[in-house]
Amino acid sequence: MRISNIRTGVANKTHLLVKVETDAGIYGWGESGLSGRELGVIGIVDHYREFLIGRDPMQRGALWQEMYRSQYFEGGRVLAAAISAIDIALYDITGKALRVPVYELLGGRQRDFVDVIGTATADSTNGLIEQGQMMIDGGWKAFRLFPDYGTDGRFEPRESIAKTAERFTEVRSALGRKIVLGTDYHTRLSVAEAASFIQMLPVGTLDFIEEPIRDESPEAYESLRRMVDIPFAIGEEFSSKWQFLPFIERGLTNYARVDVCNVGGLTEAVKVAGWAEAHYIDLMPHNPLGPVCTAAAIHLCAASPNVSWLESWRNPWSEDPRANPDVYPPRLNFSEGRFEVPDAPGLGVDVDESKLMQEFELSEPPHLRRYDGSFTNW
Repeated sequence: MRISNIRTGVANKTHLLVKVETDAGIYGWGESGLSGRELGVIGIVDHYREFLIGRDPMQRGALWQEMYRSQYFEGGRVLAAAISAIDIALYDITGKALRVPVYELLGGRQRDFVDVIGTATADSTNGLIEQGQMMIDGGWKAFRLFPDYGTDGRFEPRESIAKTAERFTEVRSALGRKIVLGTDYHTRLSVAEAASFIQMLPVGTLDFIEEPIRDESPEAYESLRRMVDIPFAIGEEFSSKWQFLPFIERGLTNYARVDVCNVGGLTEAVKVAGWAEAHYIDLMPHNPLGPVCTAAAIHLCAASPNVSWLESWRNPWSEDPRANPDVYPPRLNFSEGRFEVPDAPGLGVDVDESKLMQEFELSEPPHLRRYDGSFTNW
């Protein structure tokens, strides 16, 4: 069996899919996590296609190394996103060829289902309480609360943390202590702002805070770690095991937010998982994309002993906007805040190519400004 073609396709504007085809008629799907910069990933996939056609798709580890090391300027998020999508597709092919689920290629299934962490998205205290209670009633054991992200493309950190601290304190009081609550500040704070926010909260309000500051400087996280005692969930932007290195070795993350579509695919993700296990750190995989990403993350969780929750966009009050049934024939079983581990060969999901977008459309992320006109992180 040899790779005969590699093609890209787009679903829902921000889901860049990669299909790897073989001369045996078996194909695999992968997904890239670099949302908003898909054209760069498509270009890299086109480069890799040139030397991957004709190769054995089951040699996943060797092909990963060749893709990573075949340029002088190796690494980085764009290259890793392309490698991720291709690598996931190769696992899908291998599973189908051997007639086993992907988790069997990762060491075998260790759990029957994967608990998810949902997100309450209401922009008011009462709305968050209402959505949170719906999640609790629906079987969720953990969910995130969205902080105040501002309006009309404006975000002022000090205004946000004051309003958010009051809101979250009320939500915890209303929902009680049994549910796990976290929040994602999406790298929009400085060290001082993040420390102020956490110190405004009564002890036990939040069980973790996700990505409060940028991750380029582990030393900045060390500084924040010395000022606060809340667990950190970090890693969704990391594009290799090497980026995870200081955060795991120095105890800077308590939940590893590994993203199989950014970190280098399943080949790299299992290395991060084992490294995290050695330091008593659980996985909390980042999963903001579609069913291909979700399926790959489920298989990673199924085969890993150290798992807390898998991120999911499903919730009890609306349809999952990313699991478009017109594009992705339903394959993943979800109920009571958990995904069943699929037992079909490969990833266990498929894509209706006839429903993919015929032409790629740019989808630009927001460009946030502070009130003085300066730019800040999205």
